[in-house]
Amino acid sequence: MIKYYIENNHKVEQHDDFPDSGWISLIAPTDEELRKISMEMDIPMEACRAALDLDERSRIEIDDNYRMLLVNIPTREETSENELYTTIPLAIILTGSYVVTVCSKDTHILRGFANGSERDFHPGKKSRFVFQILYATARRYLIYLRLIEKKIDAVELEFTKHQKNREIMELMKLQKSLVYFTTGLRSNESVLEKLVRTEVVKKYEEDADLLEDVMVENKQAIEMAKIHTEILANLSNTFASVVSNNLNVAMKVLAIITIVMEIPNMVYGALGMNVGGIPMSESPYGFVIMIGSSLVISLVALFILLRIKMFK
Repeated sequence: MIKYYIENNHKVEQHDDFPDSGWISLIAPTDEELRKISMEMDIPMEACRAALDLDERSRIEIDDNYRMLLVNIPTREETSENELYTTIPLAIILTGSYVVTVCSKDTHILRGFANGSERDFHPGKKSRFVFQILYATARRYLIYLRLIEKKIDAVELEFTKHQKNREIMELMKLQKSLVYFTTGLRSNESVLEKLVRTEVVKKYEEDADLLEDVMVENKQAIEMAKIHTEILANLSNTFASVVSNNLNVAMKVLAIITIVMEIPNMVYGALGMNVGGIPMSESPYGFVIMIGSSLVISLVALFILLRIKMFK
């Protein structure tokens, strides 16, 4: 899907056809749409298609006709059962009077620019637009990391109540999401450092603070992801220890039950052998005495096991 955006009376408006300048947004484009942009703007198909490869790493690509920034942006997989959050590539291509963005799905980051909710957004100011996209990306990472933090707390609370496998699987999902986030943030950091060192994107004086804010937000997101990763690792070890301890307690209880129940079986087994006669077989209370004796011996054994703190 291709959408064209221009600025009209200081407002962002969608344009019906190819404008003279502005922002061209490609969301999950078809090969035909990619060829159209490639021919109209003299951009190689490989560059247009780069963001559709989910395994692409963040990088900067410079050519005579264009400059491309490829960054990893966070997104939420609402229908996936294997992970909650992941990252996808976003290509920002600067050519002539246009800013072309290519992404495999519609995300909150570009949606804010398209609906005009992003403050001080001007499609014609290419450098500022690039920095605004990078800033929105860093902010979205922070938003999702705070949501992950809340999910970690909820999983921890739920595990203390029920201690089921579901909570452990939830931790695995969050750990996988943090791995994606950490990888994406660090690769984005290399792109930001190159932007600061070089003039790949022209830096105007009024945009200096914005680029600095992007660096700060990205570093903060990296630190948050690192902290949450360590917390999850410690929680996983704790959960494993709790499960192992519960298993040990259950095995101890079963061992005690087995020992206590085995004593009557031994007594009855010995009495059941037809060797030398059965003691007290002529007494009317013989059976009751044997049952009572075995129960007393079992209780004594249970008392001894409790005294040696078998449960602890």
